[in-house]
Amino acid sequence: MKILFTCGGTAGHVNPAVAVARLFQERHPGCEVLFVGADGGMEQDLVPREGFPIRTVTITNFRRRLTPEGIRHNLVTLRNLAVSRGQARRILDEFPADLVVGTGGYASYPVVREAARRGIPTAVHESNAVPGLTTQRLARVVDRVMVGFEESRAHYPHPERVVVTGTPVRGDFFRYTRAEAREKLGLTDDRPLLLSTWGSLGASVMNGYTVEMLEREQREGWPFRHIAGGGRSYPAMRAALTERGVDLTGSGCELREYIYDMPLVMAAADLVLCRAGASTLAELSAIAKPAILVPSPNVTANHQEKNARVLAGAGGAELLLESECTGPVLYERAAALLRDAGRRDEMTRRLRGLGVPDAGERIYTTLRALMKN
Repeated sequence: MKILFTCGGTAGHVNPAVAVARLFQERHPGCEVLFVGADGGMEQDLVPREGFPIRTVTITNFRRRLTPEGIRHNLVTLRNLAVSRGQARRILDEFPADLVVGTGGYASYPVVREAARRGIPTAVHESNAVPGLTTQRLARVVDRVMVGFEESRAHYPHPERVVVTGTPVRGDFFRYTRAEAREKLGLTDDRPLLLSTWGSLGASVMNGYTVEMLEREQREGWPFRHIAGGGRSYPAMRAALTERGVDLTGSGCELREYIYDMPLVMAAADLVLCRAGASTLAELSAIAKPAILVPSPNVTANHQEKNARVLAGAGGAELLLESECTGPVLYERAAALLRDAGRRDEMTRRLRGLGVPDAGERIYTTLRALMKN
């Protein structure tokens, strides 16, 4: 059995594919799995760390703003589409897949489309309430569209091909209790741990507010882990802290570029500050972790705010719009929850009713039904 997963751009696209890939390998010893991502994408680092091989195609996104720079970028993308089609053909020639699954990111487009043209069973999974451009295009040719929300069904041209599965969460997220995770991280007392991340690529505005939080947090004495993100995000935050005279040494606060043991750190955390990507919300719901959600305003159809309102409406998270956010506001909202264990316990209880713990199983069942063996 050969299964190809294609995804990338963010960890939120990679992690659901990893969860399902592991399930297939557990159920079918000897199952071969190949990932395909985009040249230069963070998936080239993330996927091998999870123990899977990856190949890449030369593909870029389309920009919606038709400025001169945007037009030039889109012309390059059109050229890359032609290049990536040839690359997708070669990959499928060399890895004759029995099933091809896209879980988000523009790298999915040429590979899934070529697989559908060849008659290979195909499916896409869309975690967000509103589909992105890649999913919209592929929904017209794949055998199944799997979605995280029932409300999403109306956004697709062939509702009969849509299956509501939820979004899978890697089994690693269920490995540790809070106490076990805290012990592994060397946290020897019971002060609440705050974890914040604004996405795998970082977010300059929110990282700026977090610098202000770190400055106050080290005085407060709560343990704090912040993931700055890749690219220029980490060095920019280090420079900003230095400029403010903030030395985190011995404070219990840590700034990292990326956390590869996210399930461990999230299990130890008592409150999470983050964006509202669907995969992140699935993880929070699965392990019932209270959060303050600041949706990214720079996403298609404002889908992160729509995602966040599901959790906030159920009482499992607080919603804070970026337009209303400042460093002091974010700090005070977090501090209020860190001081109120009863409120966090109630949020945990509400979250337990929202998770879809068998999302991976639902996806596995849907995909197996498409396969010819």
